[in-house]
Amino acid sequence: MPQGSATTWSYVLIRWLFKFVLKIFYGTIVVENCELIPRTGRPCIVCANHSNSLTDALLLVTSIPPSKRNMLRLTAKATQFGRRTFTSWLIESAGTVPIRRRKDYADGAEADNTDVMEKLMQALELGDAVCLFPEGMSRYHPTIAPLKTGVARILSDVLSRNRDDPDFEIDVLTCSITYMHREHFRSDVLVTFHAPLTFTPSNNPELLTPVDFSNIRAVTAKIHDKISSGTFDSPSWDLIRSAKLAARMYAPLGTMMTLGDHVRLVRTFLEAFKTPRDKVPSEKEDYIRELDSVQRGLKAYQDKLAKYAIKDDRIRRPLRRRIILFRLLVRFIWALCLFTISLPGLLLWVPVFATSVYAVYNFKKTGPIFDTWDEIAQYKLIYGLFSGICVWVCAVLFTWPVAPASALLVPALMWMTLRWFEDAVAAGRAVSALIRLLCVGNATLKTLREERTELYSRIVNLAVGPLGLPADPEAHFTRIGGKEKGRIRGNWDSRARYFSIKRRRKRDWNETLRLYDKVDYPDEDDE
Repeated sequence: MPQGSATTWSYVLIRWLFKFVLKIFYGTIVVENCELIPRTGRPCIVCANHSNSLTDALLLVTSIPPSKRNMLRLTAKATQFGRRTFTSWLIESAGTVPIRRRKDYADGAEADNTDVMEKLMQALELGDAVCLFPEGMSRYHPTIAPLKTGVARILSDVLSRNRDDPDFEIDVLTCSITYMHREHFRSDVLVTFHAPLTFTPSNNPELLTPVDFSNIRAVTAKIHDKISSGTFDSPSWDLIRSAKLAARMYAPLGTMMTLGDHVRLVRTFLEAFKTPRDKVPSEKEDYIRELDSVQRGLKAYQDKLAKYAIKDDRIRRPLRRRIILFRLLVRFIWALCLFTISLPGLLLWVPVFATSVYAVYNFKKTGPIFDTWDEIAQYKLIYGLFSGICVWVCAVLFTWPVAPASALLVPALMWMTLRWFEDAVAAGRAVSALIRLLCVGNATLKTLREERTELYSRIVNLAVGPLGLPADPEAHFTRIGGKEKGRIRGNWDSRARYFSIKRRRKRDWNETLRLYDKVDYPDEDDE
């Protein structure tokens, strides 16, 4: 039986280094279904959606436990190789295989990947795991692109080469990556592995050469369905925006649910909203009209919330003016205290933030949103890593007499500062929200509340009826439980972990490290 390639030292370094960097950049990284990952020695093609450039590959490398796979053989566009840059070194050191894309060459003549395909097939026959992004390119877009047939063709070729081995099995492990806000600091990420598709020469003779290309397309369609089943796949940003609001109204802030449950809930509404209107039987026309009406209502309501810069939760639970003023005072004092204790450590973070912001600002000017925004997280990660290392080195040199201690204390201080600063920003966000609530006025709030009451009733009817969701989401999601990431169970647990050094206690998976809530997406015309 194949044993798989040994893990190289550079791969171990990269996995360890970027696991650390990713945990700093993203507030919570939830990995689901690791038990489904085939072990080293079993040929495996890992396929995932591709919306965040190099960050997608780094997430997969760090999400697959070393106990499961020695290493994950990556692929990247050939133009990333041979440069005198850290990114190029990083890609090459990880054993990445260069893929020549036709779009990168003027006449397409150089886009010959015959040798590349041979290397990938050899790696699979050794029992390695190979990572491919079947969309063929990374892009900032709300929908998954039509998948290329490369994965199915490699699968067919490997099965054909081993048609005489009755014990030969190869797995296609699909994975869905969902970023709540892919390019924003301290947002959350869900990585969901699905049950692998297993193929053998004896069970899948339709994939042995000579093969009918319709069978290749059928496997590609199956891979697409698996990947899209675990993430947001929408024809427009507006539908995602409306689906997120519907999910928040149905299961409001404070509902004890995991990030995976939240993503699946949003996806349930999203799938309903994107139902093809031209393929609906006549007996469901009333249902479609209700869907359209609810969607228009959600958009209009979210537009008003965005205009006044307040959350739906502030409309759901009205507060008296004196309670608002009292909470405003408490939150302001708390934000001031947290910011004060964060200030010394923030001096260490300033060069990191400034470098990343400047680099991203210049990079955004190089192209349109759909062609550049998928690389923003990558730029922030790499520039943040370099500037962070420089800060650490300078701090150690500056405190040379106690360098052994400062080498450990400086990173610890920077991490604790980040945790305190997160809480300070959250408190500041509450202060600004309460101030806006006072400025909106009772008449406007009353109108919004009436609009919400009517819309909420229709959303619940839609959820509990056609969508088959439970009538009591709080009881349901608390019962199905799962390992909590970010959410806390019970009052005592909530208070005890408020100051957890591992992560913030979040009430809203939509949070980022900003003083305002990110609910809007790029205009469709900008894409």
